[in-house]
Amino acid sequence: MKYLLFFISTLCLCSGHHTIPLLRFSVFLDPRHEIYLRWDHDDEDAMMTFELQAPSTGWVAFGFTHNKKITGADFVIGGVLPDGNIYFSDWHGVNEETILEDESQDYELLSLTQDATSTTMAFQRYFRTCDQNDLDITGDTLRVLAAYGTNDTIDFFKGRIVHKSLFLMLQSTEEELQPPSVYHVYDLKLNDFPVPVDDTTYACTFIPLPIVKTKHHIYKFEPQITPRNITLVHHILVYACGNASALPSGVSDCYGADPAFALCSQVVVGWAVGGGSYMFPNETGISIGTPLDPQWIRLEVHFSNFDLIPGLIDNSGLRLYYTPELRPHDMGILQTGVFIFPIHFIPPGTDSFMSYGVCNTSHFEEINGAPVPDMHVFGYLLHTHLAGRGLRGVLYRNGQQVTILCEDNKYDFNLQEARNLKETVVMKPGDEFLLECRYQTLDRTELTFGGPSTLNEMCLAFLFYYPRNNISSCMGYPDIQHVANELGQEASDAVEGMMAINLVEWDNDTIKKAEKTCKEVDQIVIIKTIDEVVRNDTGFIRDIIDSEPLPCKDISHPLAKRQAKYLTTPLLTSEAMGTKDIFPLHVLRVILLGFTWLLCISQGGL
Repeated sequence: MKYLLFFISTLCLCSGHHTIPLLRFSVFLDPRHEIYLRWDHDDEDAMMTFELQAPSTGWVAFGFTHNKKITGADFVIGGVLPDGNIYFSDWHGVNEETILEDESQDYELLSLTQDATSTTMAFQRYFRTCDQNDLDITGDTLRVLAAYGTNDTIDFFKGRIVHKSLFLMLQSTEEELQPPSVYHVYDLKLNDFPVPVDDTTYACTFIPLPIVKTKHHIYKFEPQITPRNITLVHHILVYACGNASALPSGVSDCYGADPAFALCSQVVVGWAVGGGSYMFPNETGISIGTPLDPQWIRLEVHFSNFDLIPGLIDNSGLRLYYTPELRPHDMGILQTGVFIFPIHFIPPGTDSFMSYGVCNTSHFEEINGAPVPDMHVFGYLLHTHLAGRGLRGVLYRNGQQVTILCEDNKYDFNLQEARNLKETVVMKPGDEFLLECRYQTLDRTELTFGGPSTLNEMCLAFLFYYPRNNISSCMGYPDIQHVANELGQEASDAVEGMMAINLVEWDNDTIKKAEKTCKEVDQIVIIKTIDEVVRNDTGFIRDIIDSEPLPCKDISHPLAKRQAKYLTTPLLTSEAMGTKDIFPLHVLRVILLGFTWLLCISQGGL
């Protein structure tokens, strides 16, 4: 081993730079705003390009993990040596104490530079490579890893390592969406609200929308969270009220003793944990100022004060941006999924449990009171609580699956954000929309019911569409009496059915039977309008045809060939890397490094 390290130390290091494409998206990966990531994607070529800047003049790293675990992680390590030469290579995590360099190198270095305080590394790779040690880049929420050390001796596990959940398949920036030249802002927020010393609080109040003389469009919203309460605010929803509604004053529990504070159910805008500002596409906005538009809204702020902190005062809410520069279409939001309470349940101790809620649009026109045009769905927000692991929204027409409209198979409760579709999807009258939610409750010993607390569960998808109609929600739930009977419990109605579910002894067999039964029984579908008109319907759960994965693209080079470009490992020891064998092909590599030396001389660098 010592001879090999000596050979590397005398190796000619090649360096070079490629043209880096324009990178539209960016984010800080750490709370101190020191590690900065820029990226962009080429969907036609299935290629993702990254640029990482870290506050280090030593090694830096970036990649992907399974839930913050080093085991199975996929990342690159690079840096600039004191003599100006560079090193860069593709690695993977073997276990929580061991990382190894990939034999198949699937990341392409574009640029590696360093100044007195930081290192900047730009590189690219295909969404799906042909290397089993690489993780796919998908339209799911991905867990990214960034790390760096103080020098070029790579002691990975002693470096600073940060993790962040990101959705990389963003479609556009606010600059690309062409903000209007004239706009106004308006805040919908609580005013000095004393947060109760309680684990769950839903605070509601009614606020008028901006008064304008002519039609305007709301085109953007952003959260306004009281800084001290950032970890307490779970979600903020704004519901449009029918103009004939008699609304209460003050602030009260949304779903408490006074049912008036639960009035108004058509979502206008919404924010949840991890989300940021959201600008609607250029072709649509929320209409205000006409006789048909709502004049008042219900503001709902959900607090999760699990630490029972006293004396908190809150002024959180949402800021609306509106403009007289009108867009072509008025937009609406349709709430879909599983009817929340009290029918929804998830058994304890399960690695995977599926819940389903179906929306049948056949009666939309009847309940809307006017013809319902095709709904052009352009965006969505998915929502579960802490047990949620994945969601899929599927569109059916004439009994056949049209498309998986929205999905996140790696859902993270701490990153709930509005996302745009790559292409608008048309939902026609008579279509069905199914939402599937996957849960994991290995850490729970009791049933989890649907409900308002973060420790309860939800299964929701908010679909952003145009042109607007009066339908506010369309949600389903299984015939719970039938489910209880199939699980060996006596029940004569839905209430007894839910009580009977509590009596089931849960094991692998009963969990599988409950999931199968919930999928196969009839669904009750509840449709509601902005004016609180309710219509019950029926439906059933259709099978889901999985999306075909992208074909893998192999641009990899054997490790030794890549060393003709970049030194992969600067003066390391197995102890420093935390691995038993950082050079699995010792003899072959010595020979190939000799060819690398000759190639560097002949090329004079890249």
